Amino acid sequence: MKSRFYNIKKAALTTMILMLATPTIVKAATPAELYDNVWRLINTKYVDVSDNNQVWTKWRNKYQNKLKTPEDAYVAIDTMLTSLNDPYTRFLDPKEFAEETSSIKGSLKGIGVQIGLKDGNLVVIEPVVGSPAEKAGLLADDKILEINGTSTKGINIEKAAELIRGEVGTQVKLLVKRKDLAPMTFTVTRAEIEVKAVSTKPPIEVTIPDDLQYIRLTSFISKNASAEIRDILLKSRHKKGYILDLRSNPGGLLSNAVIMSRMFLNPGSTIVSTVDRYGYKDTIKTSGGKITNKPLVVIINKGSASASEIFSGAMQDNKRATIVGEQSFGKGLVQEINRLPDEAGVNITIQRYLTPNGEDIHKKGITPDVVVKLSEENIKNKDDVQLKEAIKILQEKCK
Repeated sequence: MKSRFYNIKKAALTTMILMLATPTIVKAATPAELYDNVWRLINTKYVDVSDNNQVWTKWRNKYQNKLKTPEDAYVAIDTMLTSLNDPYTRFLDPKEFAEETSSIKGSLKGIGVQIGLKDGNLVVIEPVVGSPAEKAGLLADDKILEINGTSTKGINIEKAAELIRGEVGTQVKLLVKRKDLAPMTFTVTRAEIEVKAVSTKPPIEVTIPDDLQYIRLTSFISKNASAEIRDILLKSRHKKGYILDLRSNPGGLLSNAVIMSRMFLNPGSTIVSTVDRYGYKDTIKTSGGKITNKPLVVIINKGSASASEIFSGAMQDNKRATIVGEQSFGKGLVQEINRLPDEAGVNITIQRYLTPNGEDIHKKGITPDVVVKLSEENIKNKDDVQLKEAIKILQEKCK
């Protein structure tokens, strides 16, 4: 099944971008100037001084007098950036950049529903808790037959998302087929929706002992993520220990990884080091903010990347937590967000990072202290052996 949380920029999650919170604003007036601005940003900031073993100056005038429209500049910029062979350095048109910015803000505009394709049909995967979609009565597995009178037969997820999106306060009509019932029309009013990346419910049902606190973080991209974790830690001070589940968490903001690490580490502990194109190394250490000394187990898998690996590496190298699960993704690069004219943007890889012990985990990943693989058979039988092992280890640590 293919699915997409329609308000969230898909690439921002699936390419595991680790973003810095402060954008660089560049001014330009013409397509040629837009292109040149991006060229100059790469020339001064890109982490690889060889620019993928090429002469970067060849790109500066490659499209001289050929860029007549913004779209011309977008294509030229994409072509130029592709030469870097870096999937994390990428151009975002105004629509894409707006979606990414909304994801970072932790609020989205729409009806709050995850949609997908199942057997060729557009279906509701899950409505967001408290969203207009949930309040209107939409349920998981509902088939969406029409969106504002437009048939969804043969539609792709991106087109469906475009039809469902709209300004706050406006309405969208969905014709829905639910199991054996006759088709029903739902009129849903769009709103601004707070997106929560934190849950205390496991993805596969496992009984969590009452004296332990389970926390699942699905993304570091929302600026609210660290605050949500802090709230749970403060409310669960009476618990004996914590399980932090970072499985399939593709990363997000560096600031979230740093803030969260401070909640568990002693002051003065190293969290991560970053190295720029000139080899300058900047080490980030804790400076307060610790919330708990209690035992911690972190679960990771091959989908845990970027900020997930920064946090896991910090916990592992400081011997603060036991890491359980499978080898992580291996994404050790840092991107900076740059806002461009007309609300477009470009994310540029500006640094690589090292764990506290100086390990470069790019294309390697974090190796768990306790390796536990979750097989297709485990998933089919709803047997979360990784979480069960984490509980077992934490119980031993809490004795």
